[in-house]
Amino acid sequence: MAPEASSQVSSSAPTPVNVAVVEADSAARSRLAMQLGSGVFDFEHFEDFAAQLDSSPTVVVLGPSCGDPYNLATLAAVLQPRPEVGAVLVADELSTELFQQAIRSGVKDVLAAPVDTAQLQEACRRVAESVGVHGRPASLGLDDGEPSEGGRVITVFSTKGGAGKSVVATNLAVALAQRTDETVVLIDCDLQFGDVAVMLKLAPQHTIVDAVNSIDRLDSGFLNNLLVTHPPSGLKVMPAPLEPAYADQISAEHVRTIVAQLRKVAKYVIVDTPSYFDDKVLTLIEDSDDILLVAGMDIPNIKNVKIGLQTMRMLDTPNSKIHLVLNRANTKVRLDVSEVERTLQIKAETQLPSDIVVPQSINKSTPVVIDAPRSSIARAFETLADRYIPAGAGKKKKR
Repeated sequence: MAPEASSQVSSSAPTPVNVAVVEADSAARSRLAMQLGSGVFDFEHFEDFAAQLDSSPTVVVLGPSCGDPYNLATLAAVLQPRPEVGAVLVADELSTELFQQAIRSGVKDVLAAPVDTAQLQEACRRVAESVGVHGRPASLGLDDGEPSEGGRVITVFSTKGGAGKSVVATNLAVALAQRTDETVVLIDCDLQFGDVAVMLKLAPQHTIVDAVNSIDRLDSGFLNNLLVTHPPSGLKVMPAPLEPAYADQISAEHVRTIVAQLRKVAKYVIVDTPSYFDDKVLTLIEDSDDILLVAGMDIPNIKNVKIGLQTMRMLDTPNSKIHLVLNRANTKVRLDVSEVERTLQIKAETQLPSDIVVPQSINKSTPVVIDAPRSSIARAFETLADRYIPAGAGKKKKR
C-alpha cells in the first residue's frame, strides 16, 4: 500500500506498518477509522484496498460487512499469499463457524462489534508486530506449514484454563528426559502467564525473549546457551517472558523459527501453550507432530474442547495428530468418560486420575513423576511417555 494512502501503526517492527479500514457501511467505516486515530485511509470495498497494496507491511481492519462467506473467500485469495498483510476482522456476531473461516482466510484476529477502542488498537498493534517481521530467514529452509526434519514436536493445548495443561507438559517432558541421554526441550509458549519455570523451580537467566531478540543469528549453539537445565531430570527449558508485556514482541514467525531450530538440537520438543487460539497457537498446531488436547471432566471444559476440535478440523488438522488427554478422569462428577468421548467424537487416548499429590507437587515446584513416582498419576504420566520412549528403551535413566 502506498504510504500516502494510510497512516502508520507504532510498533517495534523494523519497518513502519501501514493501516487501512475496509467497510461498506460509511458510518461504521468512519467509526473504526476514528478509533484508530487520524490519517487512517478507508476503503468501501476490499477490492479497492487490494488494488493499492504493494510490498509494505500493512494492517487492515475489516468491518462487519466483510464477514460473510463470499467476502471471506475473497479475502483468502489476497491475504494468504501476502505475509506482509495482517487483517483484523470486526464482526457483528462471533460464532465458531465465522472464527474458523476467518482464520482459514488469513485473518489474524477476530473481534466482536461494537469493539472497544483500546481493544482494537491493541489487536492492531499485535498484528503490526507480526507483519513487521514477516518473511523467514532463508538459512532455515522451512517449507510452509510442513514440519521440518529432526526432533519430534509435541504441543500440549487446551481451550479452557485450569484443565491441567502445564502439569501435563512439565511431567511428560520430565518423564521423557529421565528416559534418555538425548536432549529433551520444554518451551513455554504461554507468553503472558507461563508457569513452567515456577513449576520446575527454575530461576532462568534467559527466556524466549532473548531468542527473539537474536532471531537473525539464531543457531544451534546460540540456542543451547539460552536453555536452562532442570537438574533432577536433565530437561532443557526455554521459559516464557518474565513480564506479560514482552509477549507482544513475539510473533508467530518467531515461534515457528525457534521451534524449527529446537528440532535440530532436541530429540523431543514439548510445547506448553495458552488456553486460546491465536496466530502463534495456530502456527504451533500446524507445525507440530502431535497435539495433546487436554480436557477436564466438567461441562464448560468439554464444551470448549469441542469448539477447539471443530476449529482444528476446519483448519484441516489431521486427526492422527490430535490425542485427547482426559484429566481427573476418575472424578465422581456424574460425567462418564464414554459420554465425553461420544460428545467430542474422539477417543480419550490418555486418562489421568485425580490425585492429591498433584497440587502438593505443584506447591513444591517438583513434577509429580519425581515427587511421588509411585502414585497413580505418576504412573499415568509414565504410560503417556511410553508412547514416545518405551520404558527401558532409552540409553539410561538420568538421575
